[in-house]
Amino acid sequence: MVPSAARAADEALAEEEDGLTRAAREIVVQADIGFRNRAEDGVEPKLVYDEEYFRRFEPLTAGDALKRVPSVTFLSDVIESDGARLRGLDPGYTQITINGERVPGSNADRSFFLDRIPAELIKQVEIVRSSSARRTGDAVAGTLNIVLRDAFSMDGGYVRAGGLFFDDGEAKPSGGLYYGGKLGPGRLLIGANVQGRYNPKKKKSLRYGDSPENNPNYATDDFDNREDQDDVRDGTDYAGNVSWAMEQGGTKFEIAGNYVRTERDQIERSFEYDDPVAITGPINLTPGGNLLSDNYNPVFIKQESVAVTSKFSHETDWGKTSARASFAGFRDQTQEFEHEIDFDTDEDPAEYEGQFQRTRITDTELAFELEQAFKLNDTVNIAVGGFMQDKNRRTNISEAENDGAEVTAYDQLTQRPDVFSTPFGALEPAPGAFNRIREERRDLYALVEGKTGVIKFEAGLRWENTKVRITDFTADPANGDLRVKYNFLLPSASVRVDLGRGRITASAARTVRRPRFDFITPALLETEFGDNDLLGNPQLRPEKAWGGDLGYEHRIGRTGVIGVNGFFRRIEDVVELANTGVVGSEGPGTVVLQPRNIGKGRVWGVEFDLSASLGFIGLADTGVFGNLSLIDSRITDRFGQRRFNGQSKYVYNFGAIQNFRKIGGTIGATYRKQGPALDRIVGEEVRTSYGADLEVFVEKRFGKRFTIRAVGSNLLNGSKDEVFNKFDTIGDQRGRNFDEYELETESAGPVFQVVARYAF
Repeated sequence: MVPSAARAADEALAEEEDGLTRAAREIVVQADIGFRNRAEDGVEPKLVYDEEYFRRFEPLTAGDALKRVPSVTFLSDVIESDGARLRGLDPGYTQITINGERVPGSNADRSFFLDRIPAELIKQVEIVRSSSARRTGDAVAGTLNIVLRDAFSMDGGYVRAGGLFFDDGEAKPSGGLYYGGKLGPGRLLIGANVQGRYNPKKKKSLRYGDSPENNPNYATDDFDNREDQDDVRDGTDYAGNVSWAMEQGGTKFEIAGNYVRTERDQIERSFEYDDPVAITGPINLTPGGNLLSDNYNPVFIKQESVAVTSKFSHETDWGKTSARASFAGFRDQTQEFEHEIDFDTDEDPAEYEGQFQRTRITDTELAFELEQAFKLNDTVNIAVGGFMQDKNRRTNISEAENDGAEVTAYDQLTQRPDVFSTPFGALEPAPGAFNRIREERRDLYALVEGKTGVIKFEAGLRWENTKVRITDFTADPANGDLRVKYNFLLPSASVRVDLGRGRITASAARTVRRPRFDFITPALLETEFGDNDLLGNPQLRPEKAWGGDLGYEHRIGRTGVIGVNGFFRRIEDVVELANTGVVGSEGPGTVVLQPRNIGKGRVWGVEFDLSASLGFIGLADTGVFGNLSLIDSRITDRFGQRRFNGQSKYVYNFGAIQNFRKIGGTIGATYRKQGPALDRIVGEEVRTSYGADLEVFVEKRFGKRFTIRAVGSNLLNGSKDEVFNKFDTIGDQRGRNFDEYELETESAGPVFQVVARYAF
């Protein structure tokens, strides 16, 4: 009895020290339905979703969790969620932060793939719709902040064990251990998670020489070839986080770190045929038959990210001092092989080409921030601060070829041509892919914030100064070392008016998007866009935007919220690919493209969200939730008006959860659909559409410490359908003279998951 009493005393003390600390058993056994939170801190428009909102559907990653929040779309492969597109815009327009800190990644557009963060580490997800002087201005579409569990979030511990089961018979295990408790004068949280990952997909492509708009009989008259592909993603994620924090009087201190390691094999095997349906072909090397080519494309990925942050704050009667120091690092080691045998040739033996690409990327960021807030009176504060960050990114992509081997044995049944094991030549740096980018940011900001009656407000100004040094070791020495400077003044303002059970929020802000790394390196990348080359432009200016949000939300009952928000963005210096007029490396009909600041664009939309119980009709244990985002935009390129590339016109999801208290069980379902997206660049146009996604879960609770949950996802056998229009020249694209018209479909089967958690 004494240990139990001591434990209860510790829990009570933790709750007294910080009202957010919860017993681990409350996290493991959810007696109530989780709803969207109503954010009370800060003034800018922000939606907060605690883990209770999405946990019962057992998302694997932060990207999976974000499929249930407003205005987030993806153009990922089927049943994957990597590059989040807030308001449907390219991932580079969205600022991704972890615990409020920017994190580096492998992507050239500075975005971060959210499928690298296991959902088990997440405390809550925040959608910050506008910007503040306190944050860097790289948030044209907004900010997605992933808050990991900290030392004050949990008391006690729990273990997790489970497995994923796929329709091809494969099974993947998962497990984790988490503990939080007192340590010295503060509290400690440690957690570790191992998650098996697997995604078996089928892809089919049908290619034609012309499109239906030019030839009604294209399906028969202009058929070129068919490609069947198996694509299997198989890997394991390892993750952990640790946090130690203390709070005494007006002083708070925290040091936290997190680590994620991804090991993944991506194996693609493709066969091309000259018949829309036949799968026969040569068993030996005799030319002819239906089989045109055999392509084997294995990719082996190892990625690691680590982040360490320390925070300190001290509050007195006259103000508050805050300081923060952080380090974040990312490393990518990828090896990609591509072997192709071409049977569509008069030569004997068949033609073979092999390519090997090795990618090494390291990206580190070291940052410091200091802020001093002064209390002018009981209702108004003034804050001034400074921010510095040094970024060092190294890219080394090397290539080798093996095109001299002869095909001496081939058996389509075993699918193992002998040349697949032959050695490659020496690795050589790929053009434009051996470089170093150093970026120094020095920011200052000031803001005033306060409250008067039912009104809360914040207004501020941020000055951002950035120096970029680009060293390209593959370019001409005269152009291989370049330096660029950016300076921005970014004003922002937000106001919130509380009206009983409702509130109005309004905000306006100036934001920026810095150029992609591959767009500013001074090198020529051959066949980067189809058969067209890409020439970097170190003088590329960042895109700048003015934007505003206006919203209203209303409290429903004790926990429910319904909201509506309208937004608008006017983006200047939009980066588009321009034709330099130089013939490309593939000869006449191809061109050298270069990114340039040549356009302006507008983005607007309206967002609805609902999260509430049906208690007002006597169903307190029934929760409903849903959101709908209607999005649009306009931008003008050389071919006329269009939406921003990759932007869906709508995305919605809705669902319900039913709690059965007497038997300790819960069931729920959610349905999601996003609209088609269009992409148009020089030489290619793509329309992408997705099927709907249905997920269902069943939960059984045993006492106050043990839960078992079964989840079925992708129950509608989701598909990704793409239509490609391809052209040789800009003139052909304007005249709709097709080089190739392609229909591509990618599909995957349902996934089932069983997870058990026990609190101690």
